[in-house]
This record gives sequence, C-alpha cells and structure tokens, in this order.
Amino acid sequence: MARLEVAIGPITARNPIFSASGTYGHGLEMTGFTPIERLGGWVSKTVTLHPRHGNPAPRLCETEAGLINSIGLENKGIDHYVEHVLPTLVGIDSIVVTNIGGERDEELVELAARLDGQAEVDVLELNLSCPNVQDGKLPLATDPARSEAVVRRVREATTKPIWVKLTPNVTRIGDMAVAAEAGGADGITAVNTLLGLSVDWRSGRPGVATVQGGYSGPGIKPVALRSAWECAKRVSIPVVGVGGITSADDVLQFLAVGCAAVQVGTSAFSDPSRPGRLAEEVGALLDAAGIGDVRDVIGTIRDGRQHTPGAAGSPSGAAGDGAGRERDRGQPCASKT
Repeated sequence: MARLEVAIGPITARNPIFSASGTYGHGLEMTGFTPIERLGGWVSKTVTLHPRHGNPAPRLCETEAGLINSIGLENKGIDHYVEHVLPTLVGIDSIVVTNIGGERDEELVELAARLDGQAEVDVLELNLSCPNVQDGKLPLATDPARSEAVVRRVREATTKPIWVKLTPNVTRIGDMAVAAEAGGADGITAVNTLLGLSVDWRSGRPGVATVQGGYSGPGIKPVALRSAWECAKRVSIPVVGVGGITSADDVLQFLAVGCAAVQVGTSAFSDPSRPGRLAEEVGALLDAAGIGDVRDVIGTIRDGRQHTPGAAGSPSGAAGDGAGRERDRGQPCASKT
C-alpha cells in the first residue's frame, strides 16, 4: 500500500486523517466505533477556561446537505479536561490536538499556559472562529489585526505547535491566514462552519434556538476546498483542510489544493466508523493510481485553463468548429468514489 505518513510542520502523523473538533467529544466516546490509533490525529471538543452550559435547545438541525448546529461550546472547562480527560489519553499512539476557545484574549493565553506542560497534548488549535458564542459580535478570525495580536500572545505562552482555526465567513480568508502566520502560528485549520439558517415556514420556527448556526457537511465542501486552497497559496505554514469530507476522494482533493492533512467531522454523525476507514480507502485509491506516497498528491492542483494545439495567437473557439463550446464545458467536476 502507498505510504500515508505526513508531516504537518514539526508534527508527523501516520496518515492525513484527523477528527474535527466537536464531533468526537474528547475521544473515548468514539473508541467503540473508531480507535483513535487508526487516525493520524484526534482533535478535542473546544475546551474553555470555565465550564459552559452552551446554547438552549434545539441545537441541531439536519438540512438537505448537512447539519446546522448551535451547541455554544458546551464543555466542563480546563480543570476537568486536565484532571479527567488527559489521563485517559496517556499512551495513545496518535497526535492529540486540544482545541481551545474563549471570549477574551486573556482566556486563550491562560489556557495555552495551562496546557503547555501537559505531555499528552501535542498541538493547540485556537478556535478563533466559532459562530455560536459571540452574542452578535464578530469572531476574532474576521479581524486580521486582532487575530495576529492574540496569536502572538498565545505564542508567547506556550512552546507547543499552534494551529489557528479560521472562519469561512470572510471576504479574504487568505488575509486571515497571513495574519495568523505573522502572529507565530505553526499551522492553519481551514475552515470552521459557514453561517446557516433553517426555518419551518408553517410555524415560523427556526431549526435552532439561536436562529442562525454553523452549517457543516457535504454541502460546504466546495467553499471549504476553495478556502483551504486560498490559504495554502498565501502562507508557508501547513494548512489542514476541513469541511464536507465524506470520502477518500474528498481527502485527496483537499491534499491536491495544498493541504498537509484533513479533519473529518459531520460525516461521523451518520457513520461514526467512517473516519477510521478513510486512511485505508485513501491508500487503495493511491495504489489504483500508481502513486506510492500520499505526499506526492499535495499541492498538485494546476491552472484550470485548457490549451488547445494550434497556431499561436489564433482565437479560441472559431465559429463553426465547436471547439470553444467544448472547452467552455471543461472537465466533469470531481465526484465521490
């Protein structure tokens, strides 16, 4: 089988498949379906400085092509995480990424400092982009200057690698990635959920109590893929792609646009064992394509313009030959296998 090991900055993972924050809890909840060791890495549910009860119900709403959530970062806080969760991860043969979030910069700095000495934690992922806890305020990850400043402060508080999770709800996500890199980030996670809304027109009731929530699932993959591509073009640090991944083909598409690894989230709701099978399926696709190393796929996207043989300077799609119309059609969009 093809080699699947990948390097994500200073971190080496056995394969490019990570769980995404929020869908695997704190790891043990999913071990009956997918042993953590089958993944390249596992990302915790967001941990905050103090316990959070989260948003009122309903907090989940299924849509035609995904899920809208408004959980609100419910968790038991950093003390519980350090005292009760991290001990269960001792000896885990997989990369452990702890996702941290907060409403103030100081909270993120304190969280990073608290986790700096925890040997079980390999990477910190800064959640600067949650759409469900801002009380009408924009997430940090919509402001390049603020993002750079808080990343720099967190960088000073820890020696651990830092990934910054960005929101797609901006005009130029590449600018946000550049700001995170300037602040000292070691990697970019692209992307968090899109803002979405669902409503029952008969009753007027929204799908989630907060009216809008974070939209995830297969429907956001083209947006996530473009966002990851834009980030990968703009920064020299690794990009971890996330958003709508359900198949091995999806994984390889994210690698092709420049991602070093991927995270799988919403698809685990419908099939909790899915993330654990993806590495084997990626290997099978690479074997069938005659590719011996998954790293040979990374960044292979090409210029989309098609070039037709002919005299230099001749107009494309000359009247009557149909060539222009064929070129306009391009190639079929990539489909799942």
